Amino acid sequence: MSVAAAVPATSAVPVESAVPAVSVVSAAGKPGVELSTSVAGTGGSVTVTGSGWRSRTLLMMLICGQSVPSRGVIGGTNSCANADGRAVTTDAKGNFERKLPVTEPPKPCPCVVHVATVTGEQAAADTVFTVAGHPVEPLPKESGGGRLSVLTDTRLDGSGGLLTWFGAPPVRKLVLTVGNVGTAPVKDPVFQVGTSHGVFAPQWEEQQWRGTVAPGRKALISLPVELTAGAHGDYTVSLRYDGKVLAEQPWGVGRPWGVTLFWILLAVVVPAAVFRIGMAVVDRVRPRGSARRARRHRGRLRPAAVILRLRRRGGASTPPSVSPPGSATRAAKAAAAGNRAPKTSTTPSLPWFTPDSDPGGAADGQLSAPQGKSPTTKGNT
Repeated sequence: MSVAAAVPATSAVPVESAVPAVSVVSAAGKPGVELSTSVAGTGGSVTVTGSGWRSRTLLMMLICGQSVPSRGVIGGTNSCANADGRAVTTDAKGNFERKLPVTEPPKPCPCVVHVATVTGEQAAADTVFTVAGHPVEPLPKESGGGRLSVLTDTRLDGSGGLLTWFGAPPVRKLVLTVGNVGTAPVKDPVFQVGTSHGVFAPQWEEQQWRGTVAPGRKALISLPVELTAGAHGDYTVSLRYDGKVLAEQPWGVGRPWGVTLFWILLAVVVPAAVFRIGMAVVDRVRPRGSARRARRHRGRLRPAAVILRLRRRGGASTPPSVSPPGSATRAAKAAAAGNRAPKTSTTPSLPWFTPDSDPGGAADGQLSAPQGKSPTTKGNT
């Protein structure tokens, strides 16, 4: 008698309730994950419960295809349903509980529920999960028998320069030592270097290291890391190989203060230059007549200078002398006392001769022409 015949048609039980809960608890001190059910169809949900995680840590939960807990997520998060993932934060004891919607991943099953930390020290846990109705295919074979493992702590070599202070892209070198713990050599391995800022996911970039790591040997790996121009703040550099994250290194990037100084100088120099140019334009387009009148007004001659200039030109006579104040009053008093009033000469004197050298008269009362009684005249009576 088959199992299907033993179960009455009226006693159909939901698939989710018929499948027991699955829990994966790692060794002591490592995080663990438990699912309310191991099978669910698209449109349903599964409750994920975790314990042993760091307190107050942000986690990301995803349903990933082409994955098993022993090999991890093959192909990285490209095999996961990233659009329907959920974030959760652990409590003070490192526990959490959150519902995760069931969605078909882009890769076929076998599938897992993948839980990993977003920030801080890397930690992850995978639990077997089956998406009902999703195709199932065997996992791809492992390429070769070589496996790389990190033997020493990673470090970032290099420093910023003057150009970085003015906003140039910061550049460092990620240096670490890896060892081949497999049975086959690893030739020209291709690593993925990712940089993340804050809670954002890393941006991965493939970089190939030229060389061969023999089984049981180790090698020093140095890979360049470059950020965008003007980047500053706390960054995390991650190294991934064969779908697994091998190492993470924090990177604190200083603020490019040269850019701030440039904008401050620009805000001061440009207005001053515009003001100087504006004043030069105003001085050039100002009417010239007003400028000439202003210069004449400033350079107006004094009356004494005008009189001296007229004397030199010979076109004007010397102005009459002006009596000092009170002279008219004294003259009137003298006339009243019977004295003769002084005569005031009104004859103007020309500037180029004196009255004694006037050609119209002589100083001794004789005319300039010779008289009859002149001793030089002969024959005159």
